[in-house]
Amino acid sequence: QVHLVESGGGLVQPGGSLRLSCAASGPTFSGYPMAWFRQAPGKEREFVAAVTWSGLNTYYEDSVKGRFTISNDDVRNMAYLQMNSLKPEDTAVYYCASDQSWPALVGGVGAYWGQGTQVTVSS
Repeated sequence: QVHLVESGGGLVQPGGSLRLSCAASGPTFSGYPMAWFRQAPGKEREFVAAVTWSGLNTYYEDSVKGRFTISNDDVRNMAYLQMNSLKPEDTAVYYCASDQSWPALVGGVGAYWGQGTQVTVSS
């Protein structure tokens, strides 16, 4: 079993920045890839970014490239999403996810999910 807990969401003005954190724990967690997804009101959940546990490989959804950076800390079992130049359309609940399988994770059918943290971009 893997337990994921997100933090760091909040209200920010357009153009501002936020850093989301995801803490991973559990007896079976062992260097799994990590990802962030988001779900805006009335919309389906969508992929945002993913990182291999080595940190060497990352993958981003086109609309966040150049603005968001995903990273991880393999000592603390943490994953992060640094979000810069935020736009109102980034408003959503952001979820951390993990799975042993990279295709399953990026495809949105990963085995483990956090409860989500709200990000609101508004003036």
